[in-house]
Amino acid sequence: MNRFRRYRGIRIWLFISICLTFASLAIILGDIFIHGINELSIQFLLGTPQGFPLGIEGGIWPAIMGSLGFTSIACLFGSILAIPTAIWLVFYNKNLCITSLCHFFIHSMAGVPSIILGLFGYAFFVVTLKLGVSLLSGGLILGVMIFPFIEVRVEKSFREFPPQLVQASLALGVTRTWTLFHLVFPASLGDIASAIALGGSFAMGATAPILFTGAVLFAPVPRSLFSPAMALPNHLYILVGQGISLSKAYGTALVLIIILLALNSVPIFIRMHRKEG
Repeated sequence: MNRFRRYRGIRIWLFISICLTFASLAIILGDIFIHGINELSIQFLLGTPQGFPLGIEGGIWPAIMGSLGFTSIACLFGSILAIPTAIWLVFYNKNLCITSLCHFFIHSMAGVPSIILGLFGYAFFVVTLKLGVSLLSGGLILGVMIFPFIEVRVEKSFREFPPQLVQASLALGVTRTWTLFHLVFPASLGDIASAIALGGSFAMGATAPILFTGAVLFAPVPRSLFSPAMALPNHLYILVGQGISLSKAYGTALVLIIILLALNSVPIFIRMHRKEG
């Protein structure tokens, strides 16, 4: 009887937890939608910030394009770092001590505060490599930030691949590289794309790493990797922090949420497509 009551308590606790989670998300999204929907218009989406103080009128088109630029560079750079690391740890490295050490550093990187990454990015990319406060510097430091996020998920996908298939391929005299690119990669492509998409949504919402490296108060749509750029999170922070316009801030937040939901839906569509296949 006591055991039954204890399990019933656990079920009630689980139910309350999931209700609180969905309620919190619904309240946040609902508040942003109700206050921001009236700001959405063609002029707001495709216009540039105007008025004095800057941003009290006009639109957010340069911020949208800047955020997409930062996110694209971050996904590319983070993938270049993460995928080869995962391949080496799973298929080439056989030393458990080195694997544990690499996991320690990767997990430690995931816990580094984003503002510290921003300071590192400023010191290394902006000052040492002389890339300046630019789209490239901001995208690279965002890539460093999402590298652990992508690596852990890609490595998990590789480890779930049946090792018997790899061993059978190697037993036939096929090279390990051929096996990776013709057997493992096609099977893991959906998981890799999902990891990159989720990493991109994580990067798009980050403000601190680009605060010193690439994001500025105002800039036109970037035409070069070495141009500074606006970003939606930074623009939102300025609108609220300096008390410029709360209604414009809600509109900016709604656009950012819509883009993030679109990016987060990519893994869902990939999984649905794989199930149908």
